Amino acid sequence: MRALVAMAALAALTAGPVYADCSYPAPPDKLPDGNTATKEEMIAGQQMVKSYDKAINAYLSCIKLEHDGAASKIGDKPTTPEQKKALDDLDRMQIQKNNAAVDQLQSVADRFNEQVRVFKTKHKDDPKS
Repeated sequence: MRALVAMAALAALTAGPVYADCSYPAPPDKLPDGNTATKEEMIAGQQMVKSYDKAINAYLSCIKLEHDGAASKIGDKPTTPEQKKALDDLDRMQIQKNNAAVDQLQSVADRFNEQVRVFKTKHKDDPKS
């Protein structure tokens, strides 16, 4: 019976997030098109990407705190198979969330950088851009 109670308590600790503030940031709605954008629109797009980068980094910090808080409730050195599995599950989930956020950020940055290259190619002879 004690094992069942311990497992239920462990499941309760790992079932939900510790921090409710770890909301995944939405990527910019629309990046400028390098073929048609003005210099000002490209600069605004750059600011959107920078803001998104900051939001992703805040999210990554939050999920790290979330992970560390949940892991500390389990303990640094798990003594039971259930604790080890719970800690492994926490680690795996944190890594998946982290990687997904970094991949999404990289995708946004890559798409914007491609539009910058298009813009620069289109305006290479224009001294105002």
